[in-house]
Amino acid sequence: MGRPDEDQQETFNPWSIVNLVFHHLAAQGLHPVLGDGGDPGRPAADLLRALGIEPAAEGNRQISHDVREHLAEIRAAVFGGS
Repeated sequence: MGRPDEDQQETFNPWSIVNLVFHHLAAQGLHPVLGDGGDPGRPAADLLRALGIEPAAEGNRQISHDVREHLAEIRAAVFGGS
């Protein structure tokens, strides 16, 4: 029988990967630019896909989960109910 956490997919902030890649390139003496000074979202997503990582629109799932729970608490406090 497997461990209880084996079915859960590990999540992380995709920007952490982009940051890691950029620091590695800078350490090699390169000066990477993402998005030609514009919105870096699309080029960052392309970089992640090139590394075999599918970026998720919701970002870090744990943060999204925590935000949803916090909003539910606020709604319950303001509007009542459970």
